[in-house]
Amino acid sequence: MTGELLREGRASPELRLPPPRALYVHFPFCPHRCHYCDYAARGATRPPVEDWLEAVSAELRARCDRPEWDGRPQLESIYVGGGTPSLLGGAGVEALTDRLRRHVRWEPGDVEWTVEANPESLDAATARRWRAAGATRITVGVQSFRERALDWLGRLHDPAGARRALAAARGADVSVVNADLMYGLPEEAGGPGAADDARELADAGVEHVSLYGLEAAAGTALGRWVEGGLVSMPGGGREGRAYLEISRVLREAGYRHYEVTNLARPGHESRHNRATWDGTPYLGLGPSAHSFLPPLRLRNERRWAAYRNAVRQRRGPVAGAERRDDEGRRLERIWLSMRRRSGLSADDPLLERLERSAEEELREWEDRGWIRRDDAGLSPTPRGWLHLDDLVATLAARLER
Repeated sequence: MTGELLREGRASPELRLPPPRALYVHFPFCPHRCHYCDYAARGATRPPVEDWLEAVSAELRARCDRPEWDGRPQLESIYVGGGTPSLLGGAGVEALTDRLRRHVRWEPGDVEWTVEANPESLDAATARRWRAAGATRITVGVQSFRERALDWLGRLHDPAGARRALAAARGADVSVVNADLMYGLPEEAGGPGAADDARELADAGVEHVSLYGLEAAAGTALGRWVEGGLVSMPGGGREGRAYLEISRVLREAGYRHYEVTNLARPGHESRHNRATWDGTPYLGLGPSAHSFLPPLRLRNERRWAAYRNAVRQRRGPVAGAERRDDEGRRLERIWLSMRRRSGLSADDPLLERLERSAEEELREWEDRGWIRRDDAGLSPTPRGWLHLDDLVATLAARLER
């Protein structure tokens, strides 16, 4: 299938693709790899910013060379993630802005523009320069305010550094400050305590919180520790209880769950997040970046060297493409709908089919408090999200039957 969909690493010109309305740009460099990190990131205390800018600019130029897009696509969302994008500093984000504007366009008052930062490389001057360049949201990788947890995770900042970074982001007068929070740590990392971190984030006034359950991915330092018996991950439902406690704390503080791992104060939900769930066409630039240009899903080369070389040789950095069949699209719709608080609306034909084919399971889940059904439709609860994989698999199986 990939050979049919790609020509020289890019989508075949015979396919007419919708222009992207959202853009993700991946900066793959970090000064240090955290013990749990499974992202496409490469250690570099002095990252090759100019080489990276040239590469993503060249990729964007090639991607936008499609006659059906009729000029520069109009964007609603820009997201710079990583890695550690705060290593770009103020000058790097300003330079990225100039490069992007050559090939895409956006209206300053209408675009949501997010930049990720790690606390140790974000200061007030950098945050202000990002705001002047157009950023409207800053995401700070807090993870925890507990020193023992931060040391165990391999983070480079301490609790005071996390607080300073949040203050720097707030002082830049961006529309939204988001904080990443990690839960599900083992006892040797401090165990329970993420609920206290959540309370501090609420007290600090951040508008948005993204939750991350700790995973021991194969190939990471943490994965090797677990495999070797040096670390035991939380069991007996402890991770689920931690998730529900954090959710409760934040909801009581005025946040609303709009997706399984994202909560926001009303009106501050992430447009970038929603674009990845509701079928909005989006383009991903940089190593490991994914794109969705219906009917295609594309993924770039994961390693920086392979990505850079592919762009330099003008053969495109796309490592694979997928065109979903009807069954794949149906499964994806169920999965993405059940991740969101809005769920499936009452007028969605898919919900009508599910109620015919899986009514017994739906009644059982409703009795258990995993889903709710009302005039608006069907939506999951935080407790139901703990069983998300099983719920989706069951619904998909009933539809196939």
